[in-house]
Amino acid sequence: MIKSIELGNLKKKEFGGRWFFMTGIKHYTTTTKGIGGRIKRRVSDFIVREITPEGRVLQNRAFGEWDGIKNGALFVPPQEEGREYLHLSMEKFNLDTNDAMRRLCRILYISPKRIGYAGMKDKRGITVQRISLWMPDTGRLAGFSSRYVALSEPEWSAERIDIGKLKGNEFEITVRDIGINEGELEGICKECFRQMKGGVANYFGGQRFGGIREITHRVGKEFIKGNFENAVMMYLTSPSEGEEEEVALARKHLGDTKDFAAASRDFPPKFRYERAIIHHLCKFPRDFVGAFQNLPKHLTYMFTHAYQSYLFNEIINERIEQGVGIGPVEGDVLEDGVPTAALLGFDTRFAGGTAGKIESQILEREGILLSDFKVKGFPELSCRGARKKIALAPHDLKLGGIEKDELNEGKLKLKISFSLDKGNYATTILRELMKGGAG
Repeated sequence: MIKSIELGNLKKKEFGGRWFFMTGIKHYTTTTKGIGGRIKRRVSDFIVREITPEGRVLQNRAFGEWDGIKNGALFVPPQEEGREYLHLSMEKFNLDTNDAMRRLCRILYISPKRIGYAGMKDKRGITVQRISLWMPDTGRLAGFSSRYVALSEPEWSAERIDIGKLKGNEFEITVRDIGINEGELEGICKECFRQMKGGVANYFGGQRFGGIREITHRVGKEFIKGNFENAVMMYLTSPSEGEEEEVALARKHLGDTKDFAAASRDFPPKFRYERAIIHHLCKFPRDFVGAFQNLPKHLTYMFTHAYQSYLFNEIINERIEQGVGIGPVEGDVLEDGVPTAALLGFDTRFAGGTAGKIESQILEREGILLSDFKVKGFPELSCRGARKKIALAPHDLKLGGIEKDELNEGKLKLKISFSLDKGNYATTILRELMKGGAG
C-alpha cells in the first residue's frame, strides 16, 4: 500500500534542521509512523564513503569527531611510464566538492579541468572519494596541507576519473532530536527497514534542485524552451526565503530594473557565479548565453539535468496516483528486474502500455516536445535522455544503535548505516524513515 502526503510541487518541509523544497515529491512508500528527528546537527553525523567501480569502500583516515587532520606529509610514488593521472583519496570536512577542488587548484596552480572525480558529495558531513589529477607537480602536492581537506592513497593511472565512475556510496548517519521512546523507535525502525527492502519510490532528492532556492529545474526548463533571457534572469533574481537581506534586495532591484552595472556593486563578493554572469552582461547586455557560459561547465549542465529529474519525479507521482505503482507492469522497460522511467531527452523512446502513456502525459502537461531537449543556440545544455530505476532498495541497511542525545535533553539519537548504488540519494531513505514529522 502506498501512503501519500500531498506537498505540491514546491511545498516547504523542515527536514534535518534545514528548509527544503521537496520538489515533485508527493508520496511515501512505507506505511510506518515517522520517527521525526533532525540530521546533520554535527558535521560528523553524516559520513559518506565512496565505493569504487571495483567494489572497494574507501575509508575515513583524517577526520573524526573533531576538525583536525591526522595524516602527515603525502608520499607520492614515482610516476610510471604511460600513466599521466595521479589517483588519490580526497577526504573533506564540511566543504562541498567544488570548494575542496578550488583549494587544490590554488595550491597546485592548476585549472579545475585537470581534476577528475566520479560524483559530488554532500557539504555538511565527512566524505571521502577518489579524484584524479593530470600531471600534477608532485613536489607541491607532497606539501599540500589544509584544515578541511586531506589526501591519501596516491596511485598513478592511465585513466582519468570521470563522472559516474563509481559503484555507489556507503552512508553512516546519526538522526538526533527524536521524541519517542526507545522501544517504539526500535520497533518503527525494524518495520520500516523490512518494508524498504522491497524498494521505495526512487525520487531525486532536494539536492538535485539547487538547495534552498529550488530553482535549478525551473531555470533548466526555460533553457529547454529556448527562453535564454528568462532562464538567466530567473537564476539571478529569484528570491529565497531566509536568504540574507543584502542579496535578497540585490535580486529584487535587478529584477525590477535590469541594471547590471548596479547589480555588479550590489551582489556580495561571495556570490561569484551571479557576479560572473552580471559582469558579462554589463559589457554585452543581450548575450545571455555567453553570460551563462561564464559558469563552470559542470554547473551549466546541472540546470537541464535538474529539469529531467523533476519530470522523473512527476512520472513516479503519476504512476502512484493512477494506481500503477512502482512495481513492474506490462510495457515497462526493466533493469535488473526493476521498472525504469524516462530521464526525458531528444532521443527518448517511451515505455510501452500504461507506463509509456504516463511518460508522454507528463511531457504534454509541461508543454514540452522531445525535440526541445536539443537546445538550439546552447547545444551544451542538450539532453539525449536515459532511463533510471523508479524503485530503490538500500543495501546492508543496519540499525547501529539508539542512545540519549547529548545535544537535546530528553531526546534520543539513532545511528543507521546503508549503501546505495550510484545516482541515488540518502535523503530518499531518510525521508521514508523520518517522514518529516508527518505521517
